Amino acid sequence: MTDARLRPARGSLAFSFFVQGVAFALLVTRIPAIQDRYGISDALLPAFLAAVPILAGVGSVATEHLVKRVEPRLVLRWSQPVVLLSLLGVGAGSALWEVAVSLAAFGLAVGALDASMNMLGVSLQRAYGRSIMLGFHASYSLGGIVGASLAWAGAHWDLALFVSYLPVVAVFVPAVLVASRWYADGGAGVGAEADKSGAQPVVFKALLPLCLVMTFAYIGDSTVSNWSAKYLEDVLHSSEEVATVPYNVYMVTTLLGRAVGDLGVRRFGPVAVVRFGTVLAALGFAVVAAAPGAWTGIAGFTLLGFGLCVIVPQTFAAAGRMFPGASDTAIARLNIFNYVGFLIGSPLVGALGDAWSYRGAMLVPMALVLLTLVYARSFAPGDDRYGEGHERPRAVDVG
Repeated sequence: MTDARLRPARGSLAFSFFVQGVAFALLVTRIPAIQDRYGISDALLPAFLAAVPILAGVGSVATEHLVKRVEPRLVLRWSQPVVLLSLLGVGAGSALWEVAVSLAAFGLAVGALDASMNMLGVSLQRAYGRSIMLGFHASYSLGGIVGASLAWAGAHWDLALFVSYLPVVAVFVPAVLVASRWYADGGAGVGAEADKSGAQPVVFKALLPLCLVMTFAYIGDSTVSNWSAKYLEDVLHSSEEVATVPYNVYMVTTLLGRAVGDLGVRRFGPVAVVRFGTVLAALGFAVVAAAPGAWTGIAGFTLLGFGLCVIVPQTFAAAGRMFPGASDTAIARLNIFNYVGFLIGSPLVGALGDAWSYRGAMLVPMALVLLTLVYARSFAPGDDRYGEGHERPRAVDVG
């Protein structure tokens, strides 16, 4: 299949990543409003927040088995509307059990959505014969920025959650259903028969280095999303307004880094790009930990965005290359560690900050991210080299 025939599939999948970024940002940035609407106590809130990634992990595991019977594109086609409708349910309810049901549905569907999106992304990258995964994740980052901006507007104008969410859901549900017509079937890619028949089992010992890297990356990411504002305000003594800057800068630099990251992978290879990103992220954490003032801290979070942004997409891509005949299974299992890192990161930094110091706590995700250097060879493309002079022919038939 030529690039021209693949472009609609690539565009529709990028749109799916974008919509998911919007939906997730609309949920997590309105957590205080959700808490107020349902009267969720501070003691109970962590349980609600932890339930979403735990159920997402369950959804990812279920998807591993589901794609043995149905095509990943069908899982994505129907899980994305469920995510959006669950988001609307969060805004529409009034009783505690209602938000619990909506968040449970959101978590399960997000797990299926994340797994199936990345399955299709790896399948398309294989068909193209060159790195395109970072572009999909750039679309997600752009969606996160748009979603956070919409959430800010809803909070600024004091809109009810339902009123804030309804236009987004009303526009995106039909849009993703239409776009899903062009999803490329992950099961139709190279090695599909082996994937469906189980001829090439996924050996967890071989996948483990990538699982650890995924966990470390999301520990770093959750540290930024959950603690950057508090760190600037409480440790670096910034104003409340300035304390909102680091996360916004982090999201923008993540978008920029992913937008150009595929070019770096094609030119220098995934191992070099992952190593560079790891060192840059670790340097960012070091700058944050040593920052004498707010703007130096913001500079550190900027480095973090540029560094961390390349690691997760390349981890999914590496899993697909490692098990070309069972990439769907490998990606579903790897995706679980996205949620493991998210669950570990925020409580870890909070506990260390309370028991020791928040400056010292920033050195722990720094050290964990640096461990990625130990496993960098796991990203080696082998015969599937994506780089100048090494791309496979573009007329690759994916069925």
